[in-house]
Amino acid sequence: MACQRGQDVANFVSEGKKIIGVALNYMCAVKAKNVPVPTVPIVFIKPTTSYLKEGRPIILPKVFTKVAYEVELGVVIGTRCKNVSKEKAMGYVGGYCLALDLTAQCNLTAARATGGSWTLGKGFDTATPVSRFIPLDAVDDPHALPLWLKVNGEVKQKGCTADLVFKVPDIISYVSKYMTLEPNDLILTGTPHGSEPFKAGDLIECGLADLATMKFDVCDEQNL
Repeated sequence: MACQRGQDVANFVSEGKKIIGVALNYMCAVKAKNVPVPTVPIVFIKPTTSYLKEGRPIILPKVFTKVAYEVELGVVIGTRCKNVSKEKAMGYVGGYCLALDLTAQCNLTAARATGGSWTLGKGFDTATPVSRFIPLDAVDDPHALPLWLKVNGEVKQKGCTADLVFKVPDIISYVSKYMTLEPNDLILTGTPHGSEPFKAGDLIECGLADLATMKFDVCDEQNL
């Protein structure tokens, strides 16, 4: 079936059914961690209740002791697809966004050690701050976009999507072998090296080329 790129997916935050994340997907991060390069995408799912729009604070759950930032390119699916080839995968992209994949490292460290799920450490409320929708025609090449993140004005992450281990069509093709991708679904493509914990009172700013920027205050759950 031909891709209908004209479908409106600008309201992906309210209309989307799932968020798909990819871990360890930047070569700079692989090298920094001194681990093998993944042979297939490392995929996880986040609930859409984790979305956060600019203007509201990031809330650190009181059950976690160490939450880290991860700045990422988000890819919004434009057309329903299943078993898509890499060659045709980009035809199903509806647009993009700037995103943060907030991660409770305290939870994931324990989960990795026991073979447990990443769901709680990745899917808590406000764990997926996102920018406005970036139209498809605003991005010439999704694999040539600089990313940056600052905490309290200090640069903490700086990278480029050219460093992705698995490119956008690789991810779409791989995931679509296992589950149907639907309009407004979001794929988080991974984060460059430099992810570190942050705390209440911090100000997080990030950007994607000249396409989008975001700014979020951080607070503790118990202080609300």
